[in-house]
Amino acid sequence: MSLSSVIDAAGSRRLPLAEIGRICHFQLGELPSSRQPVLSHTRRFRLVEDLYIFANGVHGAYVEVDTDTGFVRLLQHWVVEDCGRLINPQLADEQVRGGCVQGIGGALYEHLVYDGQGQLTNGTLADYLVPMAAEMPDIDVAHVETPSSASELGAKGVGESGTGAAPAAIMNAINDALRPLNARVTSQPITPETVLRALGKI
Repeated sequence: MSLSSVIDAAGSRRLPLAEIGRICHFQLGELPSSRQPVLSHTRRFRLVEDLYIFANGVHGAYVEVDTDTGFVRLLQHWVVEDCGRLINPQLADEQVRGGCVQGIGGALYEHLVYDGQGQLTNGTLADYLVPMAAEMPDIDVAHVETPSSASELGAKGVGESGTGAAPAAIMNAINDALRPLNARVTSQPITPETVLRALGKI
């Protein structure tokens, strides 16, 4: 494309973007010294209609709290999820379970630990505690289908409520178990130390 062939609506001659890129990359010496071109492009996207079609759901958790050691054992977890029209029920179930496992990890295990100098001390999976299969309870999943008008198939997101709601359900279950002892936890991860502090034992 020749430079003379690029004419805008007002009749002004314009450089093609490829030519600008070539000059800025290969011919900086030909530009005024006050110009320091940076080749970058930023684009943002924001929905203005039908903003959120995330899944929603309700959770229940059944826990066992050892008041001598502070250990919490999650015995059972229930989820009823509304992800709109179910396209693949088995895949949706497992995505919900995966979100729950992530939420359970945040509620009971995962914690970034820093030393006095601000250095992360558990930055590898050898030190960072994540839930494994042995720590996971049975997670019963059911669905309510309320199709969304914002997608052609009527589907919504699936799995988000597992990540967001599981920690709240677990914390509420723990606090329900601790209520007869006038104890309450308010932060996560809910480690044995957190439970023992709430009980006033340390």
